[in-house]
Amino acid sequence: MQRLLIVVGAALVVAGLAWPWLRRLPLGRLPGDIHVVREEFSFHFPIVTCLAVSALVSLLVWLLRR
Repeated sequence: MQRLLIVVGAALVVAGLAWPWLRRLPLGRLPGDIHVVREEFSFHFPIVTCLAVSALVSLLVWLLRR
């Protein structure tokens, strides 16, 4: 558990330092993400982005467990 917390903390620090470059990625604006705009109402559900991030995290976990 300690090792996991250290790795997650280090990953968050790296992501925070790399935020100016990570912000330019098209995450949240991929084709298939749902975005509805109506009068006085806006709804955004990044379903394709969620699937892509989930696949990437699953691959990373699988590689780290090998």
